[in-house]
Amino acid sequence: MFVLSKLFWMLAQPLSLACFAILAAVLAQFFCLRRTGQALSLAAGVILFVVLFSTAGSYALQGLEARFPRPQADPDTLSCMIVLGGAFETEVTTSRGGIDLNQAADRFVEALRLAMAYPQAKILVSGGDGSLSGAYEGDAAASLRFFSAFGIPADRLIAERDSRTTFENAAFSRNVLEANGLSDCLLITSAFHMPRSVGLFRKAGIAVTPWPVDYRTSGKLDLTLDFTQPTLNTQQTSTAVREWIGLAAYYMAGRIDTLYPAP
Repeated sequence: MFVLSKLFWMLAQPLSLACFAILAAVLAQFFCLRRTGQALSLAAGVILFVVLFSTAGSYALQGLEARFPRPQADPDTLSCMIVLGGAFETEVTTSRGGIDLNQAADRFVEALRLAMAYPQAKILVSGGDGSLSGAYEGDAAASLRFFSAFGIPADRLIAERDSRTTFENAAFSRNVLEANGLSDCLLITSAFHMPRSVGLFRKAGIAVTPWPVDYRTSGKLDLTLDFTQPTLNTQQTSTAVREWIGLAAYYMAGRIDTLYPAP
C-alpha cells in the first residue's frame, strides 16, 4: 500500500498529468486520432494554465487551513505534544548530519517554543523514513539533534521512528503513548494537513488537541488569475491536490470516518 501510494502520486500530481496528456496527444496524432489528440492537448493546456496562472491551489489550501482554527491562547497546562514528521530534509541530514529544515519547519519551531514554555511536557516526534528507498534517517532521528541543540533534555523526547505515512503516524503513536502513560496531547502539524491527521488520530482512538502551524496562505485569498508567481502557484496546487487525494483515499479505505473531518 505504501509503495502504491508513492507511485500513484508520481502519476497523479498536476504537472505529471499535463505531461502525460501531451504525450497521449502526440500518440493520438500519430495514430490519426485527430479529435482525441486535440482534446488531450486542450486538457493539458487547461491543467497547465490553472496550475501556473491561477490561485486555485492556494484557494484550496486556504480551505484546508481554516478547517481547524488554531486556539487563541496557549493551554493552561501541557503534559505532552505529538509532532508529525515531514519538516527535515532527511536526504541531506542523513549524509551531512545537522538539522536542515524544509518549508514545514514551523512544526518543530512551535514544538520548541512550547517545550520551553512547558518544561514538564513530553515531546513525541512521529516520523520514520518516508522515502521509497528507505535509505534515510527519519524526522524522529533528526529531531533529537534539533531539540538537544536548544537544551531540551533527552528524557523529555520520545522518538517514534517507524512510521512512513500519516496513517502510520497515528497507528504507531497510539502504542507509544500507551507505553509511556501519555494522553490528551497537542497534535502539531501543518494547518492544511490537520483535517486528515485529526481524522486518523480519532479513528485510532487517540484524543488530541489540534495545534495547526505552517500556514501557506493569508486566509484572505479569492479564486482569481495570478500571473506573478507561477512557481509558487504550482507548488501550492500540488500540495492541495495531494492532501485532497489523501483525504479521499483514506476515507474510501475506511481509515477515517468522514471525508472532511471537522472540529
